[in-house]
Amino acid sequence: MKTLTTSKVKTLKCVKQGQGTLNKVIEMIEADRYCPEVIQQVDSVIGLLKTAKRELLVGHLDTCVIHQMKENKAKAIDELVKIYNLSN
Repeated sequence: MKTLTTSKVKTLKCVKQGQGTLNKVIEMIEADRYCPEVIQQVDSVIGLLKTAKRELLVGHLDTCVIHQMKENKAKAIDELVKIYNLSN
């Protein structure tokens, strides 16, 4: 089994926490909980996913991009532009 990078371990932790919080959101909606309480939990999930995305990007820039720039600079740049466009 491949060892995960520190960045991917952080990402996995955030995503799993987000999954738990999202399950809580579903339960809250099914229980007809007060909307602002549900919204607060939804914002929490969004924040966790943004953190996960940032960690993945940091890891990618720190490892994969360096290798890709040596192999195929144009492809690496295209990929970074695509990631940037998806983030906005």
